[in-house]
Amino acid sequence: MEHKAAKRINESILRSLEKKVLLYLASRMHNSIKPDHLTYLGFFGALVILLGYYLCHFGYGFLWLANLGFFINWFGDSLDGTVARYRQIERPLYGFYIDHNVDAMTTFIIGVALGVSPLIRFDIAMYLIIGYFLLSVHTYINSYLAGFFKISYNSIGPTEVRMIAVIANTILFFVHKNPKVALFNMHITYFDLAAIFVGTILYIGFIIAYFQDKKIIEKKEKENTIK
Repeated sequence: MEHKAAKRINESILRSLEKKVLLYLASRMHNSIKPDHLTYLGFFGALVILLGYYLCHFGYGFLWLANLGFFINWFGDSLDGTVARYRQIERPLYGFYIDHNVDAMTTFIIGVALGVSPLIRFDIAMYLIIGYFLLSVHTYINSYLAGFFKISYNSIGPTEVRMIAVIANTILFFVHKNPKVALFNMHITYFDLAAIFVGTILYIGFIIAYFQDKKIIEKKEKENTIK
């Protein structure tokens, strides 16, 4: 099967610093630790996030467990591909298949984690995660049709999203309050409002990206027709 790997496009704020850190870690990773191990470690991190957020029903101290889960998830998810490239053992087909299927399950678990926590209503958590999934699907379609794999949107990538979540968790731990407000006869928390805002940004980002990349695909189609 002939396959041409899509060009990775990462314009996130932390990309330069993160790349240096990941290369440093990859160069010191024991040979017995394989990329697949790191992929599943990232998935385990999502389960830790789920546990941490659920246990917040018993105290906000468990936000630190959720933060640990985000770190584990970043470590595994970001390093699997880096280790493969560093050791020159990339598997363009299998690696892409495993990595992004596990990523999808991870994203869903984190969405459920937010929904079963006392921080965000479940329906609002799903609103947020669906927005993230829309951008993910858009990225996968582009990787096949246009030959590029966009990791970040508007300088925000998965690492920045994790960092925002950790900062929000930390602030909530010290403030120890998540007040409710009345909105359209509904009582929702400040975190609900934040999730609605971020989710809406994701939907808007998806629509903008759709029309921008539509032109690229259309141009590519015409070029292929001429050939």
